[in-house]
Amino acid sequence: MSEINDIARYREKKYLSRYDLYVDLFNKFGLKVTDLVPLRNVYLLFTDKGRKILKKVEYSKENLQFIYEAVEYIRRSFDRIISFTKTLEGEIYAICNGELYCVIDVAQGREAEFSNPIDVTIAVKGMAEMHKASEGYRCNYQEKYMAGRAIENFKRRLEELKFFKELALLHEYKSGFDQVFLTHVDSYIKEIEESIKFLTSTSYLKICSEEDKKVICHHDLADHNILINEDKAFFIDFDFAIIDLRVHDLCNFINKAVKNFAFDLDKAKGIVEDYSTINPLDRRELEVLKAFLSFPEDFYSISKDYYARRKEWEEETFLYRLMRKLEYKEDRDEFLAKFLDRVCE
Repeated sequence: MSEINDIARYREKKYLSRYDLYVDLFNKFGLKVTDLVPLRNVYLLFTDKGRKILKKVEYSKENLQFIYEAVEYIRRSFDRIISFTKTLEGEIYAICNGELYCVIDVAQGREAEFSNPIDVTIAVKGMAEMHKASEGYRCNYQEKYMAGRAIENFKRRLEELKFFKELALLHEYKSGFDQVFLTHVDSYIKEIEESIKFLTSTSYLKICSEEDKKVICHHDLADHNILINEDKAFFIDFDFAIIDLRVHDLCNFINKAVKNFAFDLDKAKGIVEDYSTINPLDRRELEVLKAFLSFPEDFYSISKDYYARRKEWEEETFLYRLMRKLEYKEDRDEFLAKFLDRVCE
């Protein structure tokens, strides 16, 4: 595990080295910086206006504008989310040496621990509140509007996995990752085919036409993006935010919260129940949620990371992560088989 942590620190250090830290950049935001500390992929700034986060924006201005408008819409009735510091000219970003930067107010709190059932309950109820606050938001940035695209997305990912299989078969010398991947890929291809069939049989497209079911989804509900402060959840890092069905975020959260607990059905049931106390879900949505959960996200993601070279990891790291994900396949299969019966009791 220490090896994985060392790799993560190296990756963050390499990323942070691409920041241009000039006084002129801080001046654009009207900030006098007395100190700065690297924190994951950002910098923590100590300024005359309190602590701030300096973030280098790796996506388009349109995407940044979408994030700003989305969080401001949510803020009208739910304020436990990020807040942008504007430049002296009233912009949400500044350009320095051709690079885009934004400054965000620091949120108070500790990172949520998914091993702590109290933290999980706080986070889930906070997510439900955030979703309710985001109902009705729409934008013209079609790249972020994902409602109704899941079937198409599953099919695209299926073709990608088949392509990765072809790549692995073409390798004259097959790495350890290739060998393990090829041993299991056919069963996961079948899983995706079943996911597509199941999702198509649900009321997915009908639900996507119902306005109260579509929300701003955070889309990256890892524990470090949820801060707990005085029994309230605060949400940060909306880089991957999209507009989609609320069960999209719920699926994302359940996958992260239960996979290290042998896919505990009671834990998943508790998450759905906690969410529903704030934002009730109907049976149709639970069927779509199961279809979303049935997609083998972990196997697909590590395979794409490896064959599309999305990560700069050593071979051993890729293999280690693949093996970890395969360890809980049996638990996951049992979880999916009983999911609807258990959560609908």
